[in-house]
Amino acid sequence: MSEIIRAGLVGVTGYTGMELARILAAHPVIRLTAVTSREEAGRALEDIYPFLRGFACGKLCLIAPDPEALAKSCDLAFLAVPHGAAMELAATLRALGVKVVDLSADFRLREAGIYREWYGQEHTQPARLKEAVYGLPELYAGEIAGAGLVANPGCYPTSVILALYPLLRQGLVETGSVIIDAKSGVSGAGRKASQAHLFSEVGESFRPYSVPRHRHTPEIEQELSLVAGREVLVTFTPHLLPVNRGILSSIYLRPTAGAEEESLRAAFAGAYAGSRFVRLLPPGSLPELRYVRGSMYCDIGLVMDKRSGRLMVFSAIDNLCRGASGQAVANANLMSGLPLECGLEAAPLAP
Repeated sequence: MSEIIRAGLVGVTGYTGMELARILAAHPVIRLTAVTSREEAGRALEDIYPFLRGFACGKLCLIAPDPEALAKSCDLAFLAVPHGAAMELAATLRALGVKVVDLSADFRLREAGIYREWYGQEHTQPARLKEAVYGLPELYAGEIAGAGLVANPGCYPTSVILALYPLLRQGLVETGSVIIDAKSGVSGAGRKASQAHLFSEVGESFRPYSVPRHRHTPEIEQELSLVAGREVLVTFTPHLLPVNRGILSSIYLRPTAGAEEESLRAAFAGAYAGSRFVRLLPPGSLPELRYVRGSMYCDIGLVMDKRSGRLMVFSAIDNLCRGASGQAVANANLMSGLPLECGLEAAPLAP
């Protein structure tokens, strides 16, 4: 058995923190040794999350965030905090020799000016942007393995980039007219109380939001442009689904001349031949949220509409696991010299 890796979790009381605690409770190598929350400091983790009763981490006492204390008790830290709150803490932890997986948006964008434009504040650690590796394992596993700071991708970008990466890297689709129609469960909005996300407001309804400037747009365009080798512009419309978990992205594209469904499928098969957690569905089968719930899987289906000449690509992920906390653990695995799938191979929850 590998030597135990000590992990800290900053921001345990949000949904991503909750999911991280759930996954790490049974991880064979990475062990939670510190959990933080300003509001809940002094309480046991199992008092916050009763589902952790009987697990060793359930007895941990929550502490207020303190980089010095974390550095003494942790080899690696997960930052499950809002954007703007992670950049200073991440820089301090790195200076103290702690590896960091940041689940906020603070290190996803590679240019400080773009961060300022979309997040409305200055980036106080622009030098660290060059150190950070974008944490999508299917694209950057080698770089992640050698990183000290990993920017965990956003949930929507994960679903979109995985769906388009094989096509763009081979130039099989046009880059000027990418339409993304994406739907997320309510947990994607976070755990903070909000009238707009009350059950009676969300149930029996369905609506778009943050149109046309959702903050995940520049992240999607940044990574797709790097894959394509030229600028990719997207029309991105997110919607709120009356479900707890999951993201379904429907993407509409124009294939380049000569691209046929057979070659498109071959591109996916080649790109993800060694991938543990991307599943290309057979012809006639399309992704459903219930078949990825609680898992690291990204299910992808594609349909060529010969009448309109458009290609339709569909992807489904669990926004909390593959779109956040599970992916953070996968990145931590790679950073720690462990197999990507370590502690993450549970099958999706049954419908």
